[in-house]
Amino acid sequence: MKKFLAALMSAGLMAGGSTLWADALLINGAGATFPYPIYSKWFDVYHQSNPNIQFNYQSIGSGGGIRQITAKTVDFGATDGPMSDTQLQTAEGWTILHFPTVLGGVVPIYNIEGVTGKLNFTQRAISGIFLGKITNWSDPEIQSVNPDVKLPSAQIVVVHRSDGSGTSYCWTDFLSKISKEWSSKVGKGTAVNWPVGLGGKGNEGVSGLVKTTPDSIGYVELIYATQNKIEYGRLQNLAGKFVNCTLASVSEAAASVADKMPADFRVSITNPPGADAYPAATFTWLLIYKTQVNKDKGQALVDFLKWMLADG
Repeated sequence: MKKFLAALMSAGLMAGGSTLWADALLINGAGATFPYPIYSKWFDVYHQSNPNIQFNYQSIGSGGGIRQITAKTVDFGATDGPMSDTQLQTAEGWTILHFPTVLGGVVPIYNIEGVTGKLNFTQRAISGIFLGKITNWSDPEIQSVNPDVKLPSAQIVVVHRSDGSGTSYCWTDFLSKISKEWSSKVGKGTAVNWPVGLGGKGNEGVSGLVKTTPDSIGYVELIYATQNKIEYGRLQNLAGKFVNCTLASVSEAAASVADKMPADFRVSITNPPGADAYPAATFTWLLIYKTQVNKDKGQALVDFLKWMLADG
């Protein structure tokens, strides 16, 4: 928190002094769908207390957020996968800061007839499914750790993101850490060449496809699974334990970097140590220009971020 506030103070100095706005000030942002539920709530609540500030946020995916902040078509971006050194250098002299806002977990969702409980997925099973090497729900790698569930002999339909996505970054970062084959053949990124599967746009699109496609599996941020009432499973973590995605298990994943957070906050917390740590967890970031062209908007963003880190 002290690091966050210090960065905010620096941004505040670059933004200029406080200003009173005669008309509502519109601040435009775009990016990650992963944190959209809480972002939309924050923007609404903040506007109620500060009617002179209006946020317009387009939930278009992390790749879109990075592209738009780089092209300077928005006042801020949002991403679940930190910008790479190359992407930061492409910003043409504009320093872009990463502000961690919330933590979340990416969960494996599925639609299997007759299966209503939580399935356990070994690291070998989940990587094998997305590599296209485990193709049937009755495969022993899945059935052996779900002995009380009658899994059908049905072909697995994989669903992934079709757009540039921080959710995909988290998921592929996790898969890269648990599978050497995935790491060498596919790798991690907001967009990758998926070995198999159907593409859905946004967390919303993946949720919708899985919900309407029999015998399918996909990955979304937890809130999209709960809001859409889609079954989701437990993932095997580094300690070998099958862990459900909860506030406690995601927090334990974050605790793994508590003493080694880099100064720019770009950090991965997938597949961390910890007996109860959830392995597909991530921070999500707001992307803010260090130097603001519009001082009014710059000061408004600084004030909002301070509120977000405290009362928000």
